[in-house]
Amino acid sequence: MILFFIILGTFIAGVGSVFIANFIAWKIMFRFSDYLLSFAAGTLLATAFLNLIPEAFEISSSSSDLMPCLLVGLLFFFLLDKTHLYHHSHDHDDFLKTIDVTKVKEANSKKKVSTLNNKSKSNIWSVVVVGDAIHCFGDGILIASAFIADWKLGVLATLAVLSHEIPHHVGDLVVVTKSLSSKRDALIKVSLAGCFAILGGVFGFAFLETFVDFLSYFLILASSSFIYVALADLIPQLQKKVDITETIAQTLWLCSGVFFIALVNYVSH
Repeated sequence: MILFFIILGTFIAGVGSVFIANFIAWKIMFRFSDYLLSFAAGTLLATAFLNLIPEAFEISSSSSDLMPCLLVGLLFFFLLDKTHLYHHSHDHDDFLKTIDVTKVKEANSKKKVSTLNNKSKSNIWSVVVVGDAIHCFGDGILIASAFIADWKLGVLATLAVLSHEIPHHVGDLVVVTKSLSSKRDALIKVSLAGCFAILGGVFGFAFLETFVDFLSYFLILASSSFIYVALADLIPQLQKKVDITETIAQTLWLCSGVFFIALVNYVSH
């Protein structure tokens, strides 16, 4: 019976939060689409620095190992991003040079350029999805441990994870959609990452003591992916030259992402 509640709780927190975030991102916040990248950068950084890293230090029995693990995680996700296993590279500048050489000017050619440009999108989505899967796996272990202790505590843990995952997944969906140029594909991939919460719950139920010992490292690895994506992909895109009004707007939306995560953390804790 406990296993059933663990699976139900992890499904709600892991996959349910993605669908709620999808509704918020594309139905409620769609009118602010120009600023969603700023908001996403804020949510990813805040999730890493205000939620995952502090929690990892709180539950770790060997906190001196966590910062080296964070560094290794950043290097790992850098290499994952650079392996180009997922379709195409980041090199927009080289692509534009190729377009200049071919001198495509007609309307029909412009359509081809647009298609090629979409294909040259960053493969940063792979970093987000891998990091999110690790994060969700850790959440599943947390929910499983709470249900094993007491079913009421399990329900509270599920609601807490659900509440902080929703704003975080809004940021995930924005980044993955930008990278894949498809809302549907982004929803599928982030939902699959959310399924790792169920896997974490089942493994936590079966091997709780073993996985609890590694939970802090899961949290650190997940945080390293969010930091990498925010600093290597999102914020550089926001550093293009724009007027002062646009700069202020981007900054406010970035800060709103941080504030949103901070507020949810405060309430859920």
